[in-house]
Amino acid sequence: MRRVDQAHKVLVDYVGGDADNRISEIQRSLGNDEEKVKLHDLRGPRFGLLPIVWVGILLSVFQQFVGINVIFYYSTALWQSVGFSSNDSFLISTITSVTNIVATIVAISLIDKIGRKPLLLIGAVGMVVTLGVMAACFGTARGSGSNITLSPDIGKVALVSANLYVFAFAVSWGPVVWVLLGEMFNNRIRASALAVAASAQWLANWAISTTFPTLASAGLVFAYGLYATFAFLALVFVWQGVRETKGRELEDM
Repeated sequence: MRRVDQAHKVLVDYVGGDADNRISEIQRSLGNDEEKVKLHDLRGPRFGLLPIVWVGILLSVFQQFVGINVIFYYSTALWQSVGFSSNDSFLISTITSVTNIVATIVAISLIDKIGRKPLLLIGAVGMVVTLGVMAACFGTARGSGSNITLSPDIGKVALVSANLYVFAFAVSWGPVVWVLLGEMFNNRIRASALAVAASAQWLANWAISTTFPTLASAGLVFAYGLYATFAFLALVFVWQGVRETKGRELEDM
C-alpha cells in the first residue's frame, strides 16, 4: 500500500528540503511495483556478483566466524569443563546474556553518533584482543579434551575476557552489521541482496556451531586462536572494503 502522504510528512519533519522532489526520486529508484526483483539483478563482474553484494556476504560471514555463537551455545558446558560448578556455570552464562543486552543498548545509543564503520573497527579490535587472551589462558590448561582445568587466577582472567569479548561483539558487530545490510544496498536490489546476505549468515552460523566440538577436541587454544584470526581479518576487511553509510540516503547507496 502506498503511503505517500505519510512519507511526505516524515521527510518534511526529519529531512527537510524539497520533500516532493525526494518523493519522486524515491519512487523512481523503486521502479515499477509490478516488477519483481530477481537474483539475476545481483549479477556482476566479481565472481558473478556485484561487489556490494560480496561486501554484504562477507560482513555476514565474519559476524559469525568470530565465534560469538560458540559462547552462547556452549558456554555452560565450557565453563564446567574448566572447573566451575554447574551453578556457577549457569550464573556465568546468565551474566554473559545480560552483558550482551546491555552492550546492544549502548550500540543503539552510539551508532548514529560514532558511525557504523568506526564501531565495527573498534569492536573487531576488542574481539582480537579478548579472543587472543582467551586462547592464551587455555594454553595454560592442564588435561585434554573435556577434562581440562585452569588455575583459579587464569580462570578469572578467561572469564573476564569472555565477557569483554561478548561486550565488544554486542556493541558493534551484533547490531551494526544488520544496520549496514539495511542501508548499503540501493532500493532496486535491497530485498534480494539482503536475502543472500542473511542466507550466508545462517550458513556461517551453522558451520561455526557444528565445528566447535571438533575444534575444541583439538584444543581450545586452536579454536579461540582461529576465531581471533577471523576477527583480525574482519578488521582488515572493514578498514579496506566497507563504506560508511551514516548520513547517506538509501537510494544513493
